[in-house]
Amino acid sequence: MNPLDELRPPLLVISGLSGSGKSVVLRTLEDLDYYCVDNLPADLLPEFVAGITADSGGPRRLAVGIDVRNRPEGLTRLPHSLAEVGGMGCQHQLIFLDTLDDVLMRRYSETRRRHPLSGDGLPLADAIALERLRLRPLAAIADRVLDTSAMNVHQLRRWVVTELAADAQPGLTLLVQSFAYRHGVPGDADFVFDVRCLPNPHWDPRLRPLSGRDAPVREWLMQQPTVVEYLDHVAGFVDAWLPRFESDSRSYVTVAFGCTGGRHRSVHCTEWLASHWREQGRSRVVTFHRELE
Repeated sequence: MNPLDELRPPLLVISGLSGSGKSVVLRTLEDLDYYCVDNLPADLLPEFVAGITADSGGPRRLAVGIDVRNRPEGLTRLPHSLAEVGGMGCQHQLIFLDTLDDVLMRRYSETRRRHPLSGDGLPLADAIALERLRLRPLAAIADRVLDTSAMNVHQLRRWVVTELAADAQPGLTLLVQSFAYRHGVPGDADFVFDVRCLPNPHWDPRLRPLSGRDAPVREWLMQQPTVVEYLDHVAGFVDAWLPRFESDSRSYVTVAFGCTGGRHRSVHCTEWLASHWREQGRSRVVTFHRELE
């Protein structure tokens, strides 16, 4: 056996219909310290695994998105590519995301995205039907098929954390999310912090179009002493209680920050707390911005 075989990490291949949530899955896995590549040519999968893991200090877990953007011949050969990867000593799973046609039609209508097969003038319904036909061999060999028709982004992220990535990376997962009070408080949060008491960037015309992810908003908020004090108190409180959750064998804890519109203050606080935990060495930290995604 090649001694590098023991170093090769588990591999997740994410496939499925366009609009079913593949990008959400890959972003969540990236938050969970997976090395992620989207739209990799299927023929290159064995070379990718061999190349990325040749260095013993490389990533421990890999996730690859392969879908209908691949050449049809490459999709047909994917079972052979997976067999070759398995022969290299790399454990792998193929996850296929499915969604009902009417749900896909609605999602494309709401986001105004173009279907990858609609470039030749195909109507959306025909493009979805053609995509199903081309991806049928992948669905047939998938280790897991997940119907995302009734799932929102947050539910899909939680599924990745609790069902897909838990075996590969055991331990407590921290989910941090932002929300707008006008749309309701998340019902599944363990801790909810109201940040409407903090200075609001919304009233600055320069900052209003931006979000709490953008550097000018972050810098403006961190110049406010009350914001710094608030975040220090929240971090101290939650940090003190996380060990109790870990000792209780909890798999995840959800912390939610809410503000008026769910765009500036709550988003910044979410990203700040996630960064705070990652700096502590916690690798299982996932963020979600309900009003932005």
